Order: sequence, then structure tokens, then C-alpha cells
Amino acid sequence: MKKLWSVLMLAVLLGSCGEKKEEKKEGFEINRTKTEATQEVSEGVPVDLNNKGIGPISSLSFDGDINQDMAAAGEATFAAKCTACHMTDQRLIGPAVKGVYERRSPEWVMNMMLNPTEMLKSDPIAKALLKEYNNAIMLDQNLTEEEARGLAEYFRTL
Repeated sequence: MKKLWSVLMLAVLLGSCGEKKEEKKEGFEINRTKTEATQEVSEGVPVDLNNKGIGPISSLSFDGDINQDMAAAGEATFAAKCTACHMTDQRLIGPAVKGVYERRSPEWVMNMMLNPTEMLKSDPIAKALLKEYNNAIMLDQNLTEEEARGLAEYFRTL
């Protein structure tokens, strides 16, 4: 009888060892994993280097060399007026600006800075970006053409 009792106890112990109980935690928990889907441009936003946008800039060509003084002024403007919504190399409320000229024409970039309200109403790329960024509109910062040109030059340095 003692042997039977010992065997039963051993079976109960072994049977209970294999089960792992999951503890319920109180409160909020979030698990984030980095995926390949964190690219700046999604499937819904087209890349178009021919679209010049809507606004005062109809033609813009960059010199071969970056104008360092203009880029420094653009960097200061970026720090003062743009960093609430944009980072240089990561998505934030708005898109990252690094590599913008691989996706947009210089004229489009300048017109978006100078005329965001009309661009968001009428330009197909601006509309797609608005949708991509949860309808977070780009506010008009009342930039001068000189400030926008400095920003455009700064974006070339990134």
C-alpha cells in the first residue's frame, strides 16, 4: 500500500510540474517591436520628382556645391520652426526630411514650406501625406522665400 501511495504522490507531483500558470497583471502593457515597415514613405504616398507643387516657386536648381552659410541659416530655421513636427531622419508628426529630394522635387519642397494650406487642399502628394500622417496638417509658418531656400539648402546636407 505504501508503494501505491508513493507512486500516486509522485504522479501528482510530476503532473503538476509541467503546467505553467500565466499571471494576470493589472494595468496597461504595450509591447513594441521594430519592423521593416518603419520606412519613411509608405505605399500610399507616391514618389514624384516631376510634381512642382502649387505656389510661388516654379523653377529651382541647386548649385553643385552646398552653400554652407545658407544651410546654416536653414538649420537654425529648422530648429526654431520645424522640430515640433519633423525630425531629420525619423518620422514624427510629419515625415523625416533626410532624403527628401529622392522623393520630391526642390520646387515641391519649397512650395510645401511656403504654401502648405493650398498644397494640402489641391496637391495629390500633399493630400496623400496628410492621410499618411493621420490628418496632421502642416501649419503655415509664414516663412519668407529666403528662409525656405535656406531650409532647402540645409536638407541637402542631411
